[in-house]
Amino acid sequence: MNFTLSSKPLANTKADCLVVAVPQKGDWPASSQDADSALGGLLGRLFKAGDLSGKIGSTLLLPVTDQPWDRVLVVGTGADKDRSASQYRKALTSAVGQLKTGPAKHVLMALTDTPITGNERDSSEAARLSLIGRTLEDQLYAFDHYKSEKAPARKLSKVTVAASATVKLLKDAFNLGLATGRGMNFTRDLGNTPPNICHPTWLAGQAEQLARDYDVIKTEILDEKQMKKLGMNTLLAVSAGSSQPARLIIMEYRGGKAKDKPHVLVGKGITFDTGGISLKPGEAMDEMKYDMGGSAAVFGAMKVLAETKPEINVVAVVAAAENMPDGAATRPGDIVTSMSGQTVEILNTDAEGRLVLSDALTYVKRFDPATVVDLATLTGACIIALGNHATGLFSNDDALADQLLAAGERAGDRAWRLPLWDEYQSQLDSNFADMQNIGGRPAGSITAACFLSRFTRDYRWAHLDIAGTAWHSGKAKGSSGRPVPLLVDYLMSHVED
Repeated sequence: MNFTLSSKPLANTKADCLVVAVPQKGDWPASSQDADSALGGLLGRLFKAGDLSGKIGSTLLLPVTDQPWDRVLVVGTGADKDRSASQYRKALTSAVGQLKTGPAKHVLMALTDTPITGNERDSSEAARLSLIGRTLEDQLYAFDHYKSEKAPARKLSKVTVAASATVKLLKDAFNLGLATGRGMNFTRDLGNTPPNICHPTWLAGQAEQLARDYDVIKTEILDEKQMKKLGMNTLLAVSAGSSQPARLIIMEYRGGKAKDKPHVLVGKGITFDTGGISLKPGEAMDEMKYDMGGSAAVFGAMKVLAETKPEINVVAVVAAAENMPDGAATRPGDIVTSMSGQTVEILNTDAEGRLVLSDALTYVKRFDPATVVDLATLTGACIIALGNHATGLFSNDDALADQLLAAGERAGDRAWRLPLWDEYQSQLDSNFADMQNIGGRPAGSITAACFLSRFTRDYRWAHLDIAGTAWHSGKAKGSSGRPVPLLVDYLMSHVED
């Protein structure tokens, strides 16, 4: 797919389809006025007659003659005063949905001059171009790798996006959006890959391939023997019942100054989760291939960094394992000593994500991190609390939490902060070890985060519980690519620090 920016007048740009916006209430953007004028006022008449409502996400495709475009797609963008970045993206998604199955090979998209409410940064043309780029890549995604009959080839092959100018600032914003979309799609590819293929060794291979594809990425893989020597017994307790050995994957991107402390991302990489001896119910267990959604998002973010090369240092660590039951599997009641030296009584082997993360969070201290953010499909309780719209956020640092929340708002990839109070820690008390790995049904997401907090006392840390946001179920089953947009916005906000 070819994506380009153009500042040429619409009337001088030939395309199979022109896309313009019409608001439900408010001033028509200049591009829509120009198109209406070229069409002899047709759009205005259709709006007055009610054929164009301007309702957010509504579309109308019109064949035209004697124009440099064969057709015009009009997308509704709602009321000017209500058009948030999220609403704007909803209109973009609707437009791209019409285009990707249509007959047009070359599309001219004139939606950049539609205003968004918000502060100067969030409502700028650069912000809109970034959203357009991300939405194009995101909405044109398809995963048919394992279908014997492929869908017919899409006719759309080129999208030109109209902009006020083709200066570096706008090009960079558009390219960052495209890269973010590709990072999301990489995350989705990893998540959608079946677990008989996507196991810890295969996932490690993807990291090694990333390093081969981008010379700015350095990758190191630790095997079980090396992890055992480091004392990573909580991680190894999870993989004990699987024939697939665990891997600790380390990816480094060093784009900043040598003295700059890195921002560290830690991803839960359970490539399939049966629950172990604490076996899960069979219904929808196939979706447990998405239990590596945290690691997949980390991979996606690293791909964006590799493509855009910002001046920042980032280290990514993925704790990859498969949680299976067999004669060697960890039992409920077993006690293991973590890399930190703290002992854990494992009362439920289906609370395995926090076990692999605890050792990974101890390991990352060696990087002297500026911040650490872990991502994990950690608790079903988070879905009960927040549904599938928001990621759960926990942190031991208020400033870090605020930065992540703000990044989520800007990116339309929202998070919601939940408490991490000391009062919840007592639910993890064990009669036989320093702690147990579950805190009972009450506040399950919070006690899981409390468990992780015991391994993160030496640095600024945040935990993102993405159990409700990493994938879709039902008819639209598949990885969502979240929270790559949040991560990218958060990391990019530190580039000028």
